[in-house]
Order: sequence, then C-alpha cells, then structure tokens
Amino acid sequence: MPDLGKYTEYVLLSYGLSIGLLVVLLALTLRRGRKARTALRRIEEETSRNGKN
Repeated sequence: MPDLGKYTEYVLLSYGLSIGLLVVLLALTLRRGRKARTALRRIEEETSRNGKN
C-alpha cells in the first residue's frame, strides 16, 4: 500500500464509502429487477388465463 501520509484516513474513508455506495446501488438494482420480473410474470399469467394471448 502506498504511503499516503497525513491523508491516509481520508483516502481510506473515501474508498470505503465509495465501495459501500456501490454495494447499496447494486442491491437496490437487483431488488428492483426482481420486483419487475415478478410483476411481469404476474401480468403474463393473467393475460394467458384470460385468453388474450
């Protein structure tokens, strides 16, 4: 690890926050995608049951 001098804690904090934010965004994206797939599947099932396919 390079010597960051007196800024070490700020740099590491910035890296940590950035990684944390990326993890949160990834989790929210996956959750939203799962909800969208579930809703689409439900709509497709209703459509096929009503004979509109």
